[in-house]
Amino acid sequence: MNRYSGQHERWDDVAVRLSILDLAPIRPGESVGASLAASVALAQAAERLGYDRVWYAEHHNMPSIASSATSVLIAHVGANTSTIRLGAGGIMLPNHAPLMIAEQFGTLEALHPGRIDLGLGRAPGSDQRTMQAVRRGLGSVDHFPQDVLELQGYLTGNSTIEGVQATPGQGTNVPLYILGSSLYGAQLAALLGLPYAFASHFAPAALEQAVAIYRREFQPSEQLAEPYVLAGFNVIAADDAADASEQLVRAKRARIGALLARGQRISDEQADLLLASPQGQHVEQMLVHSAVGTADTVRDGVLRFAEYAQADEVIVAHQSPTAEQRLRSVELLAHSLELAESR
Repeated sequence: MNRYSGQHERWDDVAVRLSILDLAPIRPGESVGASLAASVALAQAAERLGYDRVWYAEHHNMPSIASSATSVLIAHVGANTSTIRLGAGGIMLPNHAPLMIAEQFGTLEALHPGRIDLGLGRAPGSDQRTMQAVRRGLGSVDHFPQDVLELQGYLTGNSTIEGVQATPGQGTNVPLYILGSSLYGAQLAALLGLPYAFASHFAPAALEQAVAIYRREFQPSEQLAEPYVLAGFNVIAADDAADASEQLVRAKRARIGALLARGQRISDEQADLLLASPQGQHVEQMLVHSAVGTADTVRDGVLRFAEYAQADEVIVAHQSPTAEQRLRSVELLAHSLELAESR
């Protein structure tokens, strides 16, 4: 798990930024309100400690994730912070009309000027039955490039549909990011001249090839002159290495419960049996790009991963099981990299 351990140069010698993907987890027996309060506390800590941004992802019909109404969550966190950038990592655009997303994020930009990002994905963020519930057509994914351009037109004030403008949204120029875990997203981001965020925190297989294609094929745009890569990385930082390892075991059990038990309560023994099964090996593969341990271990892990991924920015998913442990992980990593001092 700690393939990214060893000695490395200081953070301020490395031209890479550090951000957070908050999965807004709901623990068994915990209320949604408690989960959202934990997300506010995490963003406040990230702001104080010098992280660049916090992103939230759109998921549906998942009892363990509270970020399904992504723009609403961003608005709430924005009202309880003051400087840190906030955004979607991402909005699953085929689930929505581009005009409505432009209006939502135009509203967020009006409320929190200069702080809003809009990452866009084409996956459903759900299973097939849930896709039907959100009125997503089976062919909607095929329109993703056109939907991105339509959305971009609304936000820049250059609508591609005559007589239709986004209010709020028009002329806000909310920055767009293309999210992906395959070569498709890399090629589209390069073609449109947009930043590219790779979901290597759960889908690591195509990372190297996708980043290489994106950088090679990138075409400058009004938003972005040079390629910009964000890459996801899992971290569990704790004061004690044994504690971090135990947190990893608990995080894996929670992950297998969410994936195979659909959030139903299962015992630790049942979770371990599932993890040992062929299906459970998928969880191990999802966590390939991770660093678990004390502050020095995860610090070096982040730096080595940034080099490996050729990333301009590492967006960290802190996987500790409890809100308190996640806050401590956020704090330990920031202090080890001296984030606040480097800003």
